Amino acid sequence: MLPKENRIKKKKDFEIIFKKGGSFKNSFLILRFMNNGLEQSRFGFVVSLKVSKKAVVRNKIKRRFAEIIKANKEKIRNGVDLVLIALPGTEKKDFSEVKNCVDEVFTKAKLIKNNV
Repeated sequence: MLPKENRIKKKKDFEIIFKKGGSFKNSFLILRFMNNGLEQSRFGFVVSLKVSKKAVVRNKIKRRFAEIIKANKEKIRNGVDLVLIALPGTEKKDFSEVKNCVDEVFTKAKLIKNNV
């Protein structure tokens, strides 16, 4: 699990990111992001019922996202709010495919630090 200061929990924060933030998309993932004015980056995950009706599957996808973020947190630019949105089909992918997809979308959005 991500530390509390690195999580987006409030509905209002999610709404602001969806309205004012930028976005990038690839095969089964959408990344929404915007600057937050804080020293650290914060992360949120959205996995809807369209992906799977089973909470177990949706939570597994969220845990995978959190693990990928935790492993790459030092590489990700500070001061950004990021929301990863899973699209249908994500539940059929294995961990390495999801990791590659997340890395690809972060690189496309230029959210990876150059010096790490």
